[in-house]
Amino acid sequence: MLSAQLELDGTFDHARKKEYSKHKDEVNCCAFSPDLEMMVTGADDGRVRVFNRLSGQLVCRLIEHKGAIKSVAVSSDSKFIASASYDSTVIVWRTANASVVYRLTGHSRSVETVAFSHDSRLLCSGSWDNTALVWNLKTGTAKNVLTGHKNVVQCCAFSLNDMFLATGSWDHTVRLWLMIRDPRVEQCRILNGHTGNVYAVAFSSLGMLASGSWDKTIRLWRPRDGSLLFILDDHSGWVRALAFSPDGTILASASDDESVKIWDTLSGECAKTLQGNMEQLQTCIFSTEGALLASGAATMPNLTFKTSAADNKAPCATNLSLE
Repeated sequence: MLSAQLELDGTFDHARKKEYSKHKDEVNCCAFSPDLEMMVTGADDGRVRVFNRLSGQLVCRLIEHKGAIKSVAVSSDSKFIASASYDSTVIVWRTANASVVYRLTGHSRSVETVAFSHDSRLLCSGSWDNTALVWNLKTGTAKNVLTGHKNVVQCCAFSLNDMFLATGSWDHTVRLWLMIRDPRVEQCRILNGHTGNVYAVAFSSLGMLASGSWDKTIRLWRPRDGSLLFILDDHSGWVRALAFSPDGTILASASDDESVKIWDTLSGECAKTLQGNMEQLQTCIFSTEGALLASGAATMPNLTFKTSAADNKAPCATNLSLE
């Protein structure tokens, strides 16, 4: 199976597609470094693969897990990669030499999601054991055990100031955890409203929280008081991935309906729908310039996007030097 990536310019009118064909099994997850030079994928074969996104070259394979890779993440400084596996473990890797920094054992079932805090000091993992663990990356030990979800913890994300941690679950709820001591704010707030499994959560630079669900909707929340701002319900399939633009005014959502939708977060209106022949869209992310990348598993190379000739620039070298 191929891992594929779409790159769209700031107008979302032009796109180019790149395929990464070094996978021998189904690709389950994908993540990018903040500078978008590095793409990391995880597959059913238990291997994590690191690519130079611009050249498409496979830089290295990370082989330690004994089960399928369910989630991958890259730290904000690009120094670390985290991988979560069906083998119930999380591994933190050092990108400079592909070495294992920590093998984190604390979950009793498959680990479905991992996310770094923005200061790269903490890592959150969520599992089929219905818990989320917050790990101290200075010591490699669990700092917090977050309980309360009644089903699988499928997704997690830290706010940009690391004040909040959001977890989404198959119990149809989002839990908002306060990461600092503040008597004015609840330590854990439960956000109800979804009628299906919560599959994606994301924070904006404006302080907004988005949650995407198998109920085909996206909900926009105000984290400080838990109030619901908008319900976005234009998708006809499960919502799998969310990303805010750097200024927080645009939200991109990727869905099983093989579309990426662009939303105005100030009005809640769908500004554009991008259709492409891609299956299992898994990730979308904005560059600092406002371009959008969407990635997932693909079985066909044809897209309904136009190709931008202006994008045919020489690839930059990755800052990884792994064999």
